This record gives sequence, C-alpha cells and structure tokens, in this order.
Amino acid sequence: MTPFRMSSLLATLVLLAGCGAMGRQHPGMQGAHGAHGLVAMKSPHTQAETVSRLEAQVRQRSLNVVARVDHAAAAQRIGQTLGPNEVVIFGNPQAGTPLMQCAPTIGIDLPMKALVWTDTAGQVWLGYNDPAWLVHRHGAPECPAAENVRKALAAIAEATVAR
Repeated sequence: MTPFRMSSLLATLVLLAGCGAMGRQHPGMQGAHGAHGLVAMKSPHTQAETVSRLEAQVRQRSLNVVARVDHAAAAQRIGQTLGPNEVVIFGNPQAGTPLMQCAPTIGIDLPMKALVWTDTAGQVWLGYNDPAWLVHRHGAPECPAAENVRKALAAIAEATVAR
C-alpha cells in the first residue's frame, strides 16, 4: 500500500471513529463543546417542545427557518428505526455573509443549523456547530463575525432549553 493510500485509510478511520462518538450519549455535556466543535445542551423539554421552542427563538430574532429535517421520519419511511432526531436549518444573509467573507468555503456549513435529538436514555439534547470552530475548519485566521454569531446561537440555545 502506498503512503498516500495508507494516510487516506487512516484519515477515513479517524473520521468514522469521530462519527461514531457523535451518536453516543453525551453525559455531563451541558453547554460543553464536544466532538469537532459541537456545542450540546440538555433540554428539560420533550423532543417536540424543544424543536418548537427552537423555531420560536429563531423567528423571534428575525432569522428565517429554511427547513426542518426529521431524520427519524425518513428512517421510518425505509423501514428502519431511529430515535427522535430533527435538524432545524435557519439563518439570514446578515449573519452568514460576514462569515463567508472570512472564508468562502464556510458556505458549505450555512445556513446555520441546530440538531435536537433524544439519546438512548431518553434525554433530549440541543446541539449546534460553534461558529469559531467553523472558521477554524475552513482555515480563516480570524473572523470577528464568528463571535457575534456564536453569541446569537448561544442565546437561542439557552432560551430554547430554559425552564
């Protein structure tokens, strides 16, 4: 095996290991940065209520809900089972454009999104990508806009999971 193929194989294995870790429960991860820039917070609300509260918080801040992706419903359509797992995709050009000005490839990660899932123990979680991690991922040295987006996402998440 060539060195290039060996390093590609190793990179693939590392990626797959990381993906496996993201599907596990996240004990004690309240508000913490987890796997590869994921910020995850426990929600005291049901899955449906957390998604509804998230959408309300997004709209309250004049952001557009672009789409909802219900992964569990999609799995059911193909005869598979998956615990509750829904992505809410949202944003607006005022938030996304400055990030893409720092690194145009950030566009692959926009609009912003949040995942609401229920783990195997029945705990509901809200997770989203840390904008500073996205900037780092895309090789931008600094991006002041990331801090503004981080603060907005944190406020949305905190209000969503508040009692």
